[in-house]
Amino acid sequence: MQSPLDYAQEGPLVILTMNLPDVRNAISSEEMITALEDACERMNADMSVRAAVLTGAGTAFSSGGNVKKMSGAGGLSDKLPAQTRRNYKLGIQRIPLAFDKLEVPVIAAVNGHAIGAGCDLACMCDIRIAGESAKFAESFVKLGIIPGDGGAWLLPRVVGYSKACEMALTGDMVDAAEALDIGLVSKVVPDADLLEAAKSLALRIAANPPHAVRMTKALIRKGQETSLPALLDLSAAYQALSHATADHDEAISAFLAKRKPTFTGQ
Repeated sequence: MQSPLDYAQEGPLVILTMNLPDVRNAISSEEMITALEDACERMNADMSVRAAVLTGAGTAFSSGGNVKKMSGAGGLSDKLPAQTRRNYKLGIQRIPLAFDKLEVPVIAAVNGHAIGAGCDLACMCDIRIAGESAKFAESFVKLGIIPGDGGAWLLPRVVGYSKACEMALTGDMVDAAEALDIGLVSKVVPDADLLEAAKSLALRIAANPPHAVRMTKALIRKGQETSLPALLDLSAAYQALSHATADHDEAISAFLAKRKPTFTGQ
């Protein structure tokens, strides 16, 4: 059976490729949910992984849910509303929770369409780069449903409250140029250059001390939901850990000697 998610390590990078092009890399199946969850856990446990890139096979990043399975009581829906609620909690909602726990910085290389939960999946990543043909839509309302995968929490933190409301309440498509203007992505590149651009950025991240990178990501994430005093307290604790690493000593030595540092994760 073909894996729904390819996990390929290239030195310090992991390239995750959603590999269900026949359904435009829908992420609502149990197989894809489990694969994404497992990949996050695998990267957390492996300190040789210093950054990751997430992209989609074929012509789409991800269509989100499989609309063909939504007819009647299909997909995550059940005739019993209480069971539908359980299906979401035990199903697709595992993805944002897994990404929330992911220590490794991950870049979404958005090729083609990122629709509904696919748009939200891109927002779960730390950085988003788009190919010129990329399009985004928070389109749940078009199907008479709501963002059931955490999009109402994710999108406002990426594009701000007003634009998130516009996207979610209209369901309108946003092209790559507008996505750059509103901060949904940080860069737009030619489609043919997308993966290499994402890898190049990931390698610049991976060149830094891995413990410091993981802790910096954790602080930025925590800063979105906590008070300044609490974040400063956590920052002091992480700084104490950082100062005790061999990589910190190496960084200082290399700076003073005007040479390129070599970081080992120690």
